[in-house]
Amino acid sequence: MIPVLFEIGPIKIYSYGLMLGIAFLVGSYILSLELKRKKLDPNMASTITILAVVFGISGAKLLYLIEHWTAFLQDPVGMTFSAGGLTWYGGFILALTAVSLYVQSKKVSFLKLWDGLGVALVLAYGIGRLGCHLAGDGDYGFPTDLPWGTNYENGTYPPSKAFAGFPEITSQYPGGVVPDNTPCHPTPVYEFLLGVAGFFILWKLRTRNYPDGKLFMIYLLMASTFRFSIEFLRINPRILFGLSEAQLFAAGLFVLGLVGIVYLDRTQPTKSAT
Repeated sequence: MIPVLFEIGPIKIYSYGLMLGIAFLVGSYILSLELKRKKLDPNMASTITILAVVFGISGAKLLYLIEHWTAFLQDPVGMTFSAGGLTWYGGFILALTAVSLYVQSKKVSFLKLWDGLGVALVLAYGIGRLGCHLAGDGDYGFPTDLPWGTNYENGTYPPSKAFAGFPEITSQYPGGVVPDNTPCHPTPVYEFLLGVAGFFILWKLRTRNYPDGKLFMIYLLMASTFRFSIEFLRINPRILFGLSEAQLFAAGLFVLGLVGIVYLDRTQPTKSAT
């Protein structure tokens, strides 16, 4: 893995930060296209992207600190200002709230905005996951013998550390330590591929005569299914019913998307295709 892509004097270009930046730029561009198609001001995409960056990163960091509360109390400054430590769902919830309040202040239907946002998000999320892959930050999956198993020993969080709290894995290795060069499932790459597939599906569906908001609900169904499935290969702790925290969030969003589709179909007339 390549946590640092290159250096220019004292300046280091980190792979995770670069891919995150590309993800926001791509998402902003796709959103601007959708806003224009919907006859809304495409310039709002820039403001929405800024809000997504600020509140997305803040929300992701906040949820991460809550998840690691004991460690945060021991080193609040270090934990708060560390480059890593972001939990996606915290950023998603806070950023979506901030963006929705902004578009409402512009007298724009947030449901119509959400549709374009879903198309942009599914791809942007996948691109951001490539940053996790390049950084080798522990978002990878369990050891595997598959030919595409990936060596993360040069990442920021190698397998010897990542699997330390998983006796069901460490017990299979001498001394209870997983060697850093152990091939693992490149789950961030899986998520990128799913994101690309999801983008093309939503891109195709976006011109259907759906009620405003329905495409975003389909995005919720799709994205939550992707994440729920991938978690079975990842090293996150299981906290309830044998599921990880991310899977519980995903299940909640799936239900929300399903309820949203039923509600919108019953209460909103379909619109003409655009």
